[in-house]
Amino acid sequence: MAPNPAPSEEPQDSPQEYVGLDAGEAEQRARRRGWSTVRSLPPGAIITMEYRAGRLNFEVRDGVVTRAWKG
Repeated sequence: MAPNPAPSEEPQDSPQEYVGLDAGEAEQRARRRGWSTVRSLPPGAIITMEYRAGRLNFEVRDGVVTRAWKG
């Protein structure tokens, strides 16, 4: 079996900085800052809970980020 690749380092960025931003602007900012995956979700979305290094999640309501978290 092949070894698992080492996880990439996450940007040194606080998810809270994205709360209140327009979702499109927040996604562009996150990608510029080095997040490899940016995921926008509606409130209450059912998602898997596995942690993924380099992924930033946004909960978006009416086009605005209301919550942001890593993984």
